[in-house]
Amino acid sequence: MTNSIIRSALALATTVMIGSAASSASAFTTFFGEDISNSASTPFASFPNATAAEAQFLSSLTGVGTETFESFADNTGGPLNLNFPGAGMATMSGGNGRINSVPVGSTNSVGRYGVSGTNYWEVAAGGTGNFTVNFSEPVTAFGFYGIDIGDFGGQVELVLNDVNNTRLTVNNTIGSSDSTDGSVLFFGLIAEIGAEQFTSISFETTTGQGDYFAFENLTVGFLSQVTTTAVPEPSIIALLGVGFVAIGFACRRNR
Repeated sequence: MTNSIIRSALALATTVMIGSAASSASAFTTFFGEDISNSASTPFASFPNATAAEAQFLSSLTGVGTETFESFADNTGGPLNLNFPGAGMATMSGGNGRINSVPVGSTNSVGRYGVSGTNYWEVAAGGTGNFTVNFSEPVTAFGFYGIDIGDFGGQVELVLNDVNNTRLTVNNTIGSSDSTDGSVLFFGLIAEIGAEQFTSISFETTTGQGDYFAFENLTVGFLSQVTTTAVPEPSIIALLGVGFVAIGFACRRNR
């Protein structure tokens, strides 16, 4: 009787471990913050929700670099050679995007502006506006600011070139008739296991329709550079403990 109970308890512990590993294989730690505006002409002086999400994302990592687009001339089109100081390189292409520049404290008159300077990447993600960032080496962390997203009625969808061809939807507010003009969001993701590392990321929309927005402060953590300091998932040892507690209980009951 005892042996039967012990075997059942060990099987339970093994099942828990396999289930945990399977769920982790397609999971990312994500960070999201959004500040809603409906002004096409007045930019946010601050955006606390987006800033807090970025801070949490960065606090979980070391060894990342950020491309601010400030080194590019106004109206520069793709493909762009991106530089992430202290981390690595990437190439951004597709979507017929271009660098736009507006003075700090103003917008381009339709809700788009930079969050850390004068420059940003302006593109109509969705349909023919889809664009892709190809990295020089595998990436384990990625984050960005998006300004003026959602006023075309859709959400941004990220397509990762990993073993699962993962699709992640950015939970931006879905607006209409310019109701989210000038809004600011931050979205970041961190791969939890090696299989989730990716070599490119594409920007699409859930509607497949183009949504012009500003893309700013692209932050990347390459596999060879980044160190994750986020709190880990429950360990296998802890999961095994469930089985061993059950075994101990079964033995005491048998005695």
